[in-house]
Amino acid sequence: MNRPPGRPLSTELSDQLVSVAVDILADEGWGRLNSDRIAARAKAGKAGIYRRWPTMAALARHALTQSTLVRLPADAGSLHADLAALLEPWTRPLDRAERAAASLVGAARHDEQLRAGLEEALVRPLAQVVCEIARRESARGRDLSADRVSLLGSVLEALWWQRYTAFEHAPLDAAGVEQLVADVLLPITDAEVVSGGV
Repeated sequence: MNRPPGRPLSTELSDQLVSVAVDILADEGWGRLNSDRIAARAKAGKAGIYRRWPTMAALARHALTQSTLVRLPADAGSLHADLAALLEPWTRPLDRAERAAASLVGAARHDEQLRAGLEEALVRPLAQVVCEIARRESARGRDLSADRVSLLGSVLEALWWQRYTAFEHAPLDAAGVEQLVADVLLPITDAEVVSGGV
């Protein structure tokens, strides 16, 4: 958030405006986010919103980056266990921050700010978590090729988008997560990369 000229902005009000924006995104969706609704709920002036964020997309982007959408699980001792722990959120409904992020997925196709916000809040952190999980596996004595790690990251990212766009409630139980890891994710890390020719 770039600071505009003039007196310093109130951090407390900024936090309140972000919280209200997240509530609206999570409960009502991107189409309902506007300065009138935010100002009314926060009991603040619209000028205070636009001093901080020139557009609603800029506010939504900032709000996204204030939440942790992907968490690095504690080292569970094996690649299978680490991946199952990473996918633990699949066993519960989307939380408030996830619902807010999910409300932006469709609009992000046409808005650079929203796209950048999802990149910063979800895509990059997920890639970093996948790399760390692969590093752990290497420390256990099994190196994963860069191609395998990249493919694993791509599949996990696709699963995350599916979770945000297709599931209002928890799509899997713990056994389902274990099966997803065993049947879909682990084979990616085991397969040899075939490049060119037969």
